[in-house]
Amino acid sequence: MSEIRSVAVIGAGVMGAAIAAHVANAGVKVMLLDIVRPGSADRNAIARGAIERFKKMQPAPLMSPRAARLITPGNTEDDFDRLADCDWIVEAVIERLDVKQALYARLAEIRKPGSVVSSNTSTIPLAELMGAMPESLRPDFVITHFFNPPRYMRLLELVTGPATNPETAGRITQFCDVMLGKSVIACRDTPGFIANRIGTYWIQTALVLAVEMGLEIEDADAIMGKPMGFPSTGVFGLMDLVGIDLGPHVNASLARLLPEGDAFHAINRDMPMIGMMIDQGYTGRKGKGGFYRRTGRGADALRETLSLKAAAAGRLEWRATTKSDLAEVKDARKDLKKLVGARSVAGRYAWGVLGRVLAYAASLVPEIADDISDVDEAMRLGYTWKYGPFEMIDRLGAAWVAENLAALGIAVPPILATLGNGTFYKTVDGGMQQFDSAGRYRPVGRPAGVLLLEDIKRGAKPVLGNKSASVWDIGEGVLCFEFHSIMNSLDGDILSLLDKTIALVGKSYKALVIYTENLRAAPGRENFSVGANLGLAQFAANLRMWGKIEGTIKDGQKTYQSLRYAPFPVIGAPAGRALGGGCEILLHCSAVQAHAETYIGLVECGVGLVPGWGGCTTMLARWQTPKDAPKGPMPAAAKVFEMVSTAKVSTSAAEAKDLKFLKPDDGITMNRMRVLADAKARALAMVQGYQPPAPAVLQLPGESGRVGLGMAVAEYRKKGLATAHDVTVSTHLARVLTGGDVDIIDPVSEADVMALERAAFMALFRTKESQARIRHTLETGKPLRN
Repeated sequence: MSEIRSVAVIGAGVMGAAIAAHVANAGVKVMLLDIVRPGSADRNAIARGAIERFKKMQPAPLMSPRAARLITPGNTEDDFDRLADCDWIVEAVIERLDVKQALYARLAEIRKPGSVVSSNTSTIPLAELMGAMPESLRPDFVITHFFNPPRYMRLLELVTGPATNPETAGRITQFCDVMLGKSVIACRDTPGFIANRIGTYWIQTALVLAVEMGLEIEDADAIMGKPMGFPSTGVFGLMDLVGIDLGPHVNASLARLLPEGDAFHAINRDMPMIGMMIDQGYTGRKGKGGFYRRTGRGADALRETLSLKAAAAGRLEWRATTKSDLAEVKDARKDLKKLVGARSVAGRYAWGVLGRVLAYAASLVPEIADDISDVDEAMRLGYTWKYGPFEMIDRLGAAWVAENLAALGIAVPPILATLGNGTFYKTVDGGMQQFDSAGRYRPVGRPAGVLLLEDIKRGAKPVLGNKSASVWDIGEGVLCFEFHSIMNSLDGDILSLLDKTIALVGKSYKALVIYTENLRAAPGRENFSVGANLGLAQFAANLRMWGKIEGTIKDGQKTYQSLRYAPFPVIGAPAGRALGGGCEILLHCSAVQAHAETYIGLVECGVGLVPGWGGCTTMLARWQTPKDAPKGPMPAAAKVFEMVSTAKVSTSAAEAKDLKFLKPDDGITMNRMRVLADAKARALAMVQGYQPPAPAVLQLPGESGRVGLGMAVAEYRKKGLATAHDVTVSTHLARVLTGGDVDIIDPVSEADVMALERAAFMALFRTKESQARIRHTLETGKPLRN
């Protein structure tokens, strides 16, 4: 199977440009082409403008500014023949069949044999796209449906047809999986494929029933959010996020393509208020607002919510947003049945939407996909549901769902009737099996090279464990250390278990991987570890247990040093946020194999503290040792001071390398599902002849450097960019990073700097200002500027 080494994207709109950006994130050269804008002096203006916009876009489509160099702008007149050199050509032009088919005819004439051509469409069936397609192109043509934004959304729906060459499907699946980090789901060529077919039905049902039942938006979103494992925005907040003007186009497409008896038609009502909102520019966050909007600026900004009752009567009226306080929603935190089974309006709305959605999803298998696991994964990854529809039926009980569908006047789908009192998923001999439309159970498959901790746990017990962490045998002499405290915060139990694990590996195993797994977290919400458990520390401070706090700092330093100098490889395998002490664990690992979406930083200054578990020490060594680093003791101290004092966090694993949170030879895995397998392979590759690193010896500037850093902080304070306590925290940090009272000509050991870390940490922890910052962060999740 030949590799894909060069890619082209035709169409530099929102999706096309973002797809090109993500190909560049994978380190692959990509051309971005669009039409020539009439009258423009720059014939590549559209594509070039899209690349320029990457610098300002949030969330950022590029993982590193350097990735932009891999994108070549062009146009479909001057550069079309250059597509002959590409291994994969993505069509992302306007959703008009005639435009697409004309483009395919041109591509058939110039593309090289065997190159893949795909469309990103989500509204036009493959059969229609191929209707007038030259025969030579058919075997290599597929639909690759990305979800927006392509960098962050892990789902890719792949649609093939009878004429598709299996090798073509295999090549594009392998590339999108390994290089682009996508979970590739094979879909039938049906309208909306999987995720949009079910997701659109869900949104439309939630909107229509909220209006018909007289709910207001805050209550509807509270019901359709966390209690059901749906996005915390709820449905109306989600519509604001994706764009209210998108809905009518998707609905019209499905209404045109779906068969007459499909349940979508019954819920696809005309909603005049949607047209009114679009006409007046209320298209959501990208417009003047939507179902929610903000008025005013700064401290005077007011969040307002559209009145559904007024909108249903033909008036667009917003009022101050209120917080929903439904008792049924609170009850659902422990038992979803209490919400969907309630006889109140909230309960009838909850089951009215959820019951219809679950029945609809169950009625579509095997029409849209062979496996229920594919449907569940598509909804988890494409719409960030915590549970797919079949997983949700298992949570409620299949028999209960079937019985309660009668209250909605909905026939029980055949697959649900066949299941009876059973479950869609069950564990057999340590492996997960799924129910199919033929009434049989068969294994849930994993792509080759995927290793998941959740699969290991089904057939094994932990080697070691306590309430905050567990240790698992992942085979071939490798142990995996997993955090499972709240937000994977670090406490004494974790440090104690880590000590025991290091001793055990040294005695009986080859290597250790430190890894956590939360594959159901929404993009940007996963935690490797958020650092030390501040709640426990604050509790100890309230009791004036200063010796206990300092003991924890000493224990952490000792444990982290044991990791660093262990006689076997220790591989950090982070995904999501690795902050504070979580970052420091990675800094002490032999190597790191990070998921591409890993956000690393030493953020202690944000809560009025300084890194206390060797973070300052290790970062100083990393910024001082490279051959191309500026000479002298001051540059490294100044750079680390800049990063730590501002609580700088990398926005990707690629940026973490630039900031030296990761080393140049640390690995990056694009696919979240492959992180553990790649980390294990990395560990095994390092076992033979492994030697721990030599202790670092630092050259630090002492008092003169501290004065220089203090002058910079004073200037920030003068400009109003630093608070009084920022100055205090920065002063302590500067003392640590410049070596305390060291003479500029004397070497400084790791132990010397860690002693300074402990002293600074404890001095700051005793201040009322730092304790206020900690309390505020624990209560609000936001920093306090005092």
